[in-house]
Parts: sequence; structure tokens; C-alpha cells
Amino acid sequence: MGPMFINADDWPHIGFRLIMALLVGCMIGFNRQQGGRPAGMRTFMLVSMGAALFVMIPLQAEGDSPYAATNALSRTIQGVATGVGFLGAGLILQDSPRKSATPKVRNLTTAACVWTAAGLGAAIGCGLWQMGLLGGLLTLITLSGVKHINKSMGFKFGKSDKTVAQEKVNIFEPDDND
Repeated sequence: MGPMFINADDWPHIGFRLIMALLVGCMIGFNRQQGGRPAGMRTFMLVSMGAALFVMIPLQAEGDSPYAATNALSRTIQGVATGVGFLGAGLILQDSPRKSATPKVRNLTTAACVWTAAGLGAAIGCGLWQMGLLGGLLTLITLSGVKHINKSMGFKFGKSDKTVAQEKVNIFEPDDND
């Protein structure tokens, strides 16, 4: 049996993989929760551990050949990625206004983080915990570091401060069409 496959009665390795998936999800979730995002630490921990659980099932199942187990693992990873994609879509649609002239797309980064947490959990579930930890750290660097770089270099996405200030003034002025 290869290093990826584990026996169903190998509790230390099963526990290690699940705890590592929880920790990686916790790191990312804590970062998102601090920013007041819709998905927080518990959500990310559950997504990461859930992905690890789903991936560990075919790794423990007794099969005829290693090819059958690898095939089942591939299908499981595809299912996890698709399922978590729907969870992310729900996060994106959550704040979208119903009757608005301009659609507002929000929470894309949070949805991408949920998807990433599932991928990291799947990697850890496969026994690739070093990849999961490194991926978790790189995710945190991306979330925190790139945000600071954008602020320090003055990158603005969307409306400028002047446009936002003008819109605030216009709120209190009467409309000529009344």
C-alpha cells in the first residue's frame, strides 16, 4: 500500500489528516472572519475537513486494484470541487440586489477561498499535508499581502474616492425631476 492509502484502523494517521485539514481551514477562516466576511472560521474548517473526509473514503476502501481506487479518488475530488463550487456560488449571490440597474458582484474572494480550502483539505486527506500547509500559508499571504500591496501602491478598483464623495453629496440634494 502506498503512502497515500491508509488502513481503516490506522487511527493516528486518520486523526492527523483530519486535524491538519481543520487547522488549515481555521487559518484561512480566521483571516476571513477578521474582515467581516460572510463565511468565517467554522465554515472554512468544515469545508476543509469535509473535503479531507470525502477524499479519505476511497483511500481506505478495499478495491480489486490500485487503478480502481485511483479512479474512485479522481471522481471524488471532482465531486468535491463541484459541490464546493455551488457553495461558493451561494456566497456570491447572497448580496446581489434583486431590482438594481447595475448588478453588484460581491464575495468572489470569499468564494474562491472556500474552494481553495476544499482543495487544501483534499490534499491533506490524500496525505499531502506539506502541500496543504504550504498552500494554506500561500493563501494567507495572498489574502493579506496582496491587499496591503494594493493599498500601498494606490490601486483602486471600482469608483474613485471623488466619485463616491460626489454621490454622497447628491443623496442630500433634491432631484430636478421631482
